[in-house]
Amino acid sequence: MSQHPSFKVGAATGKKRRNVLKRFERVSLLQKRGEWKDGDRVTGLVKTKADD
Repeated sequence: MSQHPSFKVGAATGKKRRNVLKRFERVSLLQKRGEWKDGDRVTGLVKTKADD
C-alpha cells in the first residue's frame, strides 16, 4: 500500500511560505515595523503579511 503524498516528508515542505502567522510572530513583526507599543492588547491585532 502506498503512502498519500500529503504525508510524505521532503525538502519541499520546509520551503513553503506560511500565510498565517502565530500571535507572537505578528507582535514581533509589528514591533520591528514600529506599529506596536508596550501595553497594547494582543487580541484584535491588525492584519499583517509575513516578511521574507
